[in-house]
Amino acid sequence: MNNLKLSTREPEHRTVVDVSGVQVGKGFTVIAGPCSVESESQTVETARAVKASGADMMRGGAFKPRSSPYSFQGLGLKGLKILAKARSEIGLPIVTEVLDPRDVSWVAEFADVLQIGTRNMQNYSLLKEVGMVGKPVLLKRGMYSTLEEWLNCAEYILSEGNPNVILCERGIRTFEKYTRNTLDLSAVPAMRELTHLPIIIDPTHSTGRISLIGPMSLASVAAGADGLIIEVHNNPAEALCDADQALTPDLFEDMMRQLRPLQSFMERLPRLKTSHQAM
Repeated sequence: MNNLKLSTREPEHRTVVDVSGVQVGKGFTVIAGPCSVESESQTVETARAVKASGADMMRGGAFKPRSSPYSFQGLGLKGLKILAKARSEIGLPIVTEVLDPRDVSWVAEFADVLQIGTRNMQNYSLLKEVGMVGKPVLLKRGMYSTLEEWLNCAEYILSEGNPNVILCERGIRTFEKYTRNTLDLSAVPAMRELTHLPIIIDPTHSTGRISLIGPMSLASVAAGADGLIIEVHNNPAEALCDADQALTPDLFEDMMRQLRPLQSFMERLPRLKTSHQAM
């Protein structure tokens, strides 16, 4: 990993990314909201619900990269305006995905965090563009990518002068079919050894099963992650995207009741020594 000049870990140094007052990398940050922005009422109602349960930021897709060109692709500019309205009314910073380098500058006018999805992890033109715009970037791991490849992509953003990169493990493709992807929780302690950048977990896309989101969220806390990004919809039965893997506000609230005490407990524990440190 000799080519990783900016992302490699320095002794006792960890980056904290400030997102409108939310400190990602300090404490435990929870980002929650719908896969897709569908209407103003749906977005604002969901934002109000996740904030009441303790979420720190809201996620919502205005542009949706879908496997089929006939699936719902998002509301675009209208969706971004709805997200901005939800932020002004509810007070949560907004995380939304950007797909095209040509859209970065104007999407950044609405978003607090620009998300790079798994399909675009190695879109180098897009990585350079978000590196130049200066807004915090949430970089998801590619579904077939190694840790080194992932960090190389972070390097593209950092090398353009943007130090505010948040890594997101969202599951990788394996031969297992029970889950949507395979959540690589070992990536959390591994990346803590390799990089100073904060790392969060996406238990929604990695598992694709509502019953597994809660357990994997708690496991993420125990593994040492800096946060979570979770899909929550005020009425999943009517969702236009990922309906089968979105938590209801009630399920999210129940999960948060368990998560915050575990977070507090883990923060009181001394960090495990590695075999190298113990020698």
